[in-house]
Amino acid sequence: MPKTPRCQHEPCREPLPITARRDARYCSGRCRTAACRTRQTIPAELTRRPRWVRRTERKVPLTVHGDVASSTDRATWSRYAHAAASTAGRGLGFVLDGDGVVCLDLDHALVDGELLPWAQRIVDAAGPTWVEVSQSGTGLHVWGRGSLPHGRRITVGSGSVELYGIGRYIAVTGRAWGDTPRRLGDLQHVIDSLL
Repeated sequence: MPKTPRCQHEPCREPLPITARRDARYCSGRCRTAACRTRQTIPAELTRRPRWVRRTERKVPLTVHGDVASSTDRATWSRYAHAAASTAGRGLGFVLDGDGVVCLDLDHALVDGELLPWAQRIVDAAGPTWVEVSQSGTGLHVWGRGSLPHGRRITVGSGSVELYGIGRYIAVTGRAWGDTPRRLGDLQHVIDSLL
């Protein structure tokens, strides 16, 4: 039995109306607009790199065809356009391969939409760089450039920070935090201060 087509706007994922065209990707104009805005928030410094995967709800990386992907096997990665157009899984992910793109994953940084003081200090220190809200809605991903040969997890305040630069993939939501710029800033000073 064929799968029921679903809206490609990640937060929605409702079944498409029976009256939808065969090539429809969104259940409504509202979802189409929201999905386009999400795509526009991801910095070109990331979308230009062919290191995109799809992911399941539980953050298992997938190829654009729905097979299991790997954060260390380039053959399982795709260009952004192919990953964004794929219907496999639940959303997008970006693979960190040691080329200087890093991500600081601030877990439990938000409570009721408010940034906790320990996380605010990190975001302030990061300066003008792209920050997105994580899949859970309670964390932030601070994206930028830096050198980080090994991933680390540290406790800061009431939360934790995971620092990654190679051999991992990050679930990308495209939900920008505040008026964050669409570019990657230098995070080396933040990495050094945390480690």
